[in-house]
Amino acid sequence: MEPFRRLSALACPLPLASVDTDQLIPARFMKTPRAEGYGRFLLYDLRYGSDGRPSGALPLDEPARAGAQILVARRNFGAGSSREAAVYALVDYGIRCVIAPSFGDIFAANAANNGLLPAVVSEEDAERLLFALEAGLEELVVDLEAERIEGAGEPIAIMIDPVMRTKLLNGWDDLDMTLSRADEIAAFAEADATRRPWARPDA
Repeated sequence: MEPFRRLSALACPLPLASVDTDQLIPARFMKTPRAEGYGRFLLYDLRYGSDGRPSGALPLDEPARAGAQILVARRNFGAGSSREAAVYALVDYGIRCVIAPSFGDIFAANAANNGLLPAVVSEEDAERLLFALEAGLEELVVDLEAERIEGAGEPIAIMIDPVMRTKLLNGWDDLDMTLSRADEIAAFAEADATRRPWARPDA
C-alpha cells in the first residue's frame, strides 16, 4: 500500500452530511468482482438517474473536477453498514483523502487500512473549505506529517487517531502494524515461556 505523507491535488466539494456506505456504493453493485474496479459505482444513485444517465447533481461530475483526489464533505461521512466496498469505491475512483468533521468509526478504520485518509476537521473549517472550493479554489495540500491542510488561507488542523496516522504514513494495514512489533512480540513470548513453561502447549 502506498504511504500517505503529503498530497497536493485537485479537491472536490461534496456538501452533504451523513453520506452513508449504501450511498457510497449501493449493495446491488457489490456482486461485481473487486478486480473489475468499484470506482464507476461511487455515489451511483446520486450521480445517475433511474435511466442510467448522468444527473449532473454532484460537483464530482463537473469537467473541472475530473481527477479529484480529495473530497470535502460534512459530518458523519461513511455512516451506516460496515461494508469495506464503500472505501474500495472511493479508492478505485482515485480519492486518497476525505475531509469531514466526523466519520463512521468502521468506515474510518477501513479507510486507513486501504490507504485512504479520513481527515477530521472542525465543522467551521469544513464549511470554510466547502465555501472556498465552491467559490473557485481547485487544489488543496493535505500534509499528514504536519497534520494540517493548506491552500485555503490559514492552515487547518487535522485530527486523526495516532494508530491510523502511523499506518497511513507507513502504508501499513493491521497485519503490517502487528509485524512492526515482531521483535517485541518474540521477546515477550520468550520471557513468558520462562515464567510460565506450563502454559506452552506440548510440541
